[in-house]
Amino acid sequence: MADPSSYRPKPGQIPDSPGVYKFRDEHRRVIYVGKAKSLRQRLANYFQPLTSLHPRTATMVTTAAAVEWTVVATEVEALQLEYSWIKEFDPRFNVKYRDDKSYPYLAVTMNEEFPRVQVMRGAKKKGVRYFGPYGHAWAIRETVDLMLRVFPVRTCSAGVFKRSAQIGRPCLLGYIGKCAAPCVARVTPEEHRELAEDFCDFMAGRTGAYLRRIEQQMMDAAEDMEYERAARLRDDLGALKKALEKNAIVFNDATDADLIAVAEDELEAAVQIFHVRGGRVRGQRGWVTDKVEAVDTAGLVEHALQQLYGEETGDSVPKEVLVPALPEDADAVSGWLASRRGSNVSLRIPQRGDKKALMVTVARNAQQALTLHKTKRASDLTTRSRALEEIASALELDSAPLRIECFDISHLQGDDVVASMVVFEDGLARKSEYRRFQIKGFEGQDDVRSMHEVISRRFKRYLAEQARTGEWGEEEGREPGEALGQEPAEPLGREPGVAVGREPGPSAPVALVPPAAAAPEPAPVPGSGDDGRSGPVSGEVSAFQEEDGRPKRFAYPPQLLVVDGGQPQVAAAKRALDELGIDDIAVCGLAKRLEEVWVPDEDDPVVLPRSSEGLYLLQRVRDEAHRFAITYQRAKRTKRFKAGPLDAVPGLGDTRKQALIKHFGSVKKLRSATIDEICEVPGIGRKTAETVAAALAEAVPAAPAVNTATGEIMEEDDGGSTT
Repeated sequence: MADPSSYRPKPGQIPDSPGVYKFRDEHRRVIYVGKAKSLRQRLANYFQPLTSLHPRTATMVTTAAAVEWTVVATEVEALQLEYSWIKEFDPRFNVKYRDDKSYPYLAVTMNEEFPRVQVMRGAKKKGVRYFGPYGHAWAIRETVDLMLRVFPVRTCSAGVFKRSAQIGRPCLLGYIGKCAAPCVARVTPEEHRELAEDFCDFMAGRTGAYLRRIEQQMMDAAEDMEYERAARLRDDLGALKKALEKNAIVFNDATDADLIAVAEDELEAAVQIFHVRGGRVRGQRGWVTDKVEAVDTAGLVEHALQQLYGEETGDSVPKEVLVPALPEDADAVSGWLASRRGSNVSLRIPQRGDKKALMVTVARNAQQALTLHKTKRASDLTTRSRALEEIASALELDSAPLRIECFDISHLQGDDVVASMVVFEDGLARKSEYRRFQIKGFEGQDDVRSMHEVISRRFKRYLAEQARTGEWGEEEGREPGEALGQEPAEPLGREPGVAVGREPGPSAPVALVPPAAAAPEPAPVPGSGDDGRSGPVSGEVSAFQEEDGRPKRFAYPPQLLVVDGGQPQVAAAKRALDELGIDDIAVCGLAKRLEEVWVPDEDDPVVLPRSSEGLYLLQRVRDEAHRFAITYQRAKRTKRFKAGPLDAVPGLGDTRKQALIKHFGSVKKLRSATIDEICEVPGIGRKTAETVAAALAEAVPAAPAVNTATGEIMEEDDGGSTT
């Protein structure tokens, strides 16, 4: 690791002018390329103390061993040179978009004597007109098949063309009128090129003139009583209109524009581009990239513009480019795009109307593309294996953590404090093992204390399961009754009546406390939250079950325990395990701000590379725990907000509450009813009626609502609220 001060340029050595700079490593390889309006100001930012730099930037400057720069005249030149160097050197710390697939284009080889229409993929060639890209090659072939009725341009390969010319007989398309057959000189090269140019003009969006011309020719033929020719022109007109219908109309003003949207998280970003020509969506494409440099949405947009238009010229660059965020040097980027097109290009953020609505659609496609990419990445066995190995290596574990549990705390300003536990086995979520907790040990907001409570409760249940099933093995050097390294006087640090141990020898486990106290606590009702446990959240069958098929409760320990948070939360989790005498479970925390991995008793975090599959897996585990916790917290909050006086009655379920409201009409009338009147409701006994009456008598009725417009006091409705 190099010290940035060892290669820092001397004061005054860096010019205060636009330019492009390169960082090189000790082997003289270019690892980063950037541009700046002022080289002096920009490069000075890289030589700050490492603690004040973004982790990605700090990694880059400590990997580098030298910095170089080139002065240019304008910011537009800097943008062009930056793109050229990124393409030439392929620096490891620059954002590089990669296509998730090779998109097909409709290409017209105008560089040949007899231009040919075909499907092309890969790098673009000089002298070829491209249209698209399209999502599928069959979509291109369907469009071309319709267009050939009107523009019978050659579509055959060079071999077929040459053979037809040799034998003096055209191919099948020439016989059925879908090729002008230049191979047998039915048309001259000039006439065939004119057909190809008309084809290109129509595909470029200049459709109105052709449609009007064919329609007029059809009318003229009908007036001259050339009905066969009129019928053929009618069919041609229908084919062109059908080809146009394949592209949805999004703008009514024949707009030519590209819309670019970005979906991103801390590690990756997806870009989607919609190509609109003549008011219609003519093509779509998308890229995905790893965020290997410290870059925001505006930076991602600038990189996308460079890759999208770096090799394009003329009409391939549209008049208007719509983006979600403007690049830092928006004027320079606009000037660069204008130089590529040869005329002005508008680069802006849509604010309202159809363009804003279409941008929302593009953004939704970008988010779906990112989700799909992550799903494919997570489901790959090789990738998951590499992720687990990277985690084991970074945290210095003895083996790969095949079972990972992650805990997260969620609340709303200290109310409805809950926690979640999610489980990943072999890198995949095991939703049947998920659990959720209510924080019961204290009131208010304290994430550290909440984390300690949750970890303690989860592993107390684990130890209780081990004791109940007799799975504690006798360890060498352990005194009779001593469990997992705890002192015999305070076995396991658990509540009285839970700790059990094993006498010497192969005998069955015996209680260390009187049998009455050692009885296991009753199993809570799943979902009640009395022990913080909700039960399985899906119908998936767990791999860890009792003989009767019921899932074991917290019976299997993780190899790695992850908490959502930094040093304080990690310390609380480790302290909870230490108090229970558990020392064979690794603990770490993932801090969301910089995606740092914290381990116990360490002052500095473990920094995994941004492209690390291990960091990606930890992030997915953390995000899933956060989602599960916040879903539970919102459900509790919603239930609390909707709670009424009858919700406080113990043992009164939803069915009988509805029966009471239906019988009396409102809570107000129920409150004034006698016990005998309440007993008349089907399903309500006298004891329940007395409980309901007592609960309603203790509940303070809400103040009557007043209509502020009329001053009228509004009565309660059937649900106990006012209307």
